[in-house]
Amino acid sequence: MEFETYLLSKKIDALAFKSNDIELFSTWLYEFSQLHETSFTDQKRFQINRIRRKYPLNSEIN
Repeated sequence: MEFETYLLSKKIDALAFKSNDIELFSTWLYEFSQLHETSFTDQKRFQINRIRRKYPLNSEIN
């Protein structure tokens, strides 16, 4: 699975996330490429929720 697709599945706007927090986005992109998506989710569970609230996916896209 691609990282951007993963972010969509978590209802995170990848473009807004990347534009506003490139350092964290890059770190997560690297870590995601090294881990299975389930392991990544388990490790980042609470951070994912914070990022989802900060960069919500536009409901019109869904």
